[in-house]
Amino acid sequence: MTEIQAKYTPEKFQNAEQIWFWFLYSRSVRNDVATRNNAHPTTRRVCELVDIETLITKLYLSGKLNDAHLAVMKEFGDRHRAPHQYIWRENHAAAIWNDAMKVLDAAARAKGWIE
Repeated sequence: MTEIQAKYTPEKFQNAEQIWFWFLYSRSVRNDVATRNNAHPTTRRVCELVDIETLITKLYLSGKLNDAHLAVMKEFGDRHRAPHQYIWRENHAAAIWNDAMKVLDAAARAKGWIE
């Protein structure tokens, strides 16, 4: 593979958590005008930000993701980490998070976004 091919070959995600954290980071960069003007993505992804947003919306509308899933995904996405099952205050959120990530993982694999 040449250097140019490597530069423009889209990189797949490793798992659903990586998709979710990349999505939140990309949204924050998009919404921050000062950062957006200075941001230069280091890798090209197999999908766009809007693709992930659309997928999550479809999963929610189909009932595969619910309000509890989205609340936990947002809360811990803002913390830049997944909830930990061995922390007493987070063990219920960890179960919800794992369920949501399984749903997102299956949908993203079906689209070919995860290796």
